[in-house]
Amino acid sequence: MSGLSSESLNSLSSAVGLEGTGTSFRSPSLYQLVIAILATSIRSFTDVRFHGLSRIPRKGPVIVVCNHVSNLDPIFMVQAARRPIHFLSKKENFENPLKRFIMTSTGQIETYRQTGARDALSRAVDVLDAGLALGIFPEGTRSRRHEPPYLQQGKTGIARLAARFPDVPIVTMVVIGTQDMMRPGSKLVRPWKKVEVNIDETITFAQWAASEQGGGLSDGDIGGLSKSEEEMGNLYRRFTDQLIETMRLMGAP
Repeated sequence: MSGLSSESLNSLSSAVGLEGTGTSFRSPSLYQLVIAILATSIRSFTDVRFHGLSRIPRKGPVIVVCNHVSNLDPIFMVQAARRPIHFLSKKENFENPLKRFIMTSTGQIETYRQTGARDALSRAVDVLDAGLALGIFPEGTRSRRHEPPYLQQGKTGIARLAARFPDVPIVTMVVIGTQDMMRPGSKLVRPWKKVEVNIDETITFAQWAASEQGGGLSDGDIGGLSKSEEEMGNLYRRFTDQLIETMRLMGAP
């Protein structure tokens, strides 16, 4: 039980104001082949340890969030999930023809900074409506810091999506060591460097919203909250800040 009624959760979801594009989303069949290749490569050539793999739902809609310190991070996230993950990705990753082929062949979602990524969030709604896995880096981009702490303040897009789908499980991952395996700005991969992937217990926005340690909301709070953009914004910020703090406590460098 979330502690909030279905009417309250529906009200919260509607207040987010996010709708899909109306175009169905499918995971490209080539993606499964890519995952199979990645699984073999990672086991054979890298020293990576996964902790908590059983916590990741193998079916149904799920939001997978992770810290971001290297271009290798999505690869280890997909390997941990053992299912396709569709990421929000900056438009620069689609400009090179080879990169664009890889991104489109695996069903990644192009974002445009000038639109505030709203179009991308609409497509993200399509992913979750289709019962698929959505990957998000709450920091919004790879950390540009050269020394720890690498973890940056999160952006509230993750909170908006979580509130839009309050009963969809959220999986929090932390990758440790990928910045040593492939340094930012470098194309050299050092597979002998150790990587750890820590995976937390799933939580839903509904559970967080009702928890005293989270949103602390009751059914009586929802009516006024859902009518105020400012209050909804404050709720998104609180959720995002707690998510980033959870990553820090999980070992995010």
